[in-house]
Amino acid sequence: MSESVRVVWDDALTAYDFGPGHPLAPVRVELTMALARELGVLDRTEVVGCVPATDDELALVHKRDYIEAVKRVSAHGRPDLAAGLGTPDNPAFAGVHEASALIAGASLAAARTVWEGTAEHAVNVAGGLHHAMANMASGFCVYNDPAVAIAWLLAQGASKIAYVDVDVHHGDGVQALFYDDPRVLTISLHESPRTLFPGTGWPKETGADGSAVNVALPAGCGDEGWLRAFDAVVPPLLREFQPDILVTQHGCDSHALDPLAHLMLSLDGQRTAYEALHRLAHETAGGRWVATGGGGYELVQVVPRAWTHLIAEVSGHPIDPSTPTGPAWRALVRERTGEAPPLTMTDGRIPEIRDLSGGYDPADPIDRAIMATRNAVFPSHGLDPLP
Repeated sequence: MSESVRVVWDDALTAYDFGPGHPLAPVRVELTMALARELGVLDRTEVVGCVPATDDELALVHKRDYIEAVKRVSAHGRPDLAAGLGTPDNPAFAGVHEASALIAGASLAAARTVWEGTAEHAVNVAGGLHHAMANMASGFCVYNDPAVAIAWLLAQGASKIAYVDVDVHHGDGVQALFYDDPRVLTISLHESPRTLFPGTGWPKETGADGSAVNVALPAGCGDEGWLRAFDAVVPPLLREFQPDILVTQHGCDSHALDPLAHLMLSLDGQRTAYEALHRLAHETAGGRWVATGGGGYELVQVVPRAWTHLIAEVSGHPIDPSTPTGPAWRALVRERTGEAPPLTMTDGRIPEIRDLSGGYDPADPIDRAIMATRNAVFPSHGLDPLP
């Protein structure tokens, strides 16, 4: 389906590093790009560099005094708790502004190339830092690169942007930054705030005329239930909204092996979601698609394979799940982490989407979550919440 694709990458993106032992280890994106390179995925794309976002670009969503606070921390490495830097989630470190601005610049480069028509799709796997707020770092995120990209697109004249977030955590920062803006439809599928940070993302959070959409799924939800919820909510809304551009965040911490959350998806279920979003980009947004990475804390078994599948899907040349990971990459994994690498690009699952055409079960917690969301927002979009 894809005609031209850009992957935004610079080795300096790995400088976004909160230190030893922090879950957001930059080795995860290093290993992703190495795997994509070894499997020939990058050969079907154009890999381009990026520059840091300017202060004016960051100020599209962030307060000027917050940007200045991050710069001060960046210069000396000392905490500023009022800015959210110096906490266990967001440790202060020298160079934090430059590293964070580069990630935002990478997502801006992806948005710019799609908006200007240089490429149909673009991806920044180092991005997706969706928790950062206008005036505070939060949840491993300093600057909110998806929000900066969306705000930039609006400033260029885009009339409608759809943002779909499949990270296991609620996309609270992006939602908050556009909560009252009907030009931006934010859709987040995440583990219920009852059991997971950041404690937001209830279906009742609906924004301006249903512009905020939240699917709060119960802990333990696996491929079938997650895909059922996705199919019941995302395609109808995107078809009705008809965005100029689709922006997506692909945190892969919904995987069963992720150490920080409690959903039970497989790599194959996640890959199925990437396929669905690719189709929807063409069906609803004229093929204009900007994709980012996000969370994901199983650094060897999950993140590199998931995001290599994402890049391959964005390129229009998906990888056969049975593909071996490759000897050079396996050696790199052992060298960089000391762990045993996965041997193939699959968890051995064949996910199926069981849609709502047969009705819904009010005793099923996943169906209850689906209907809570549909009841909350579908009428605002002229859609019938009932299957």
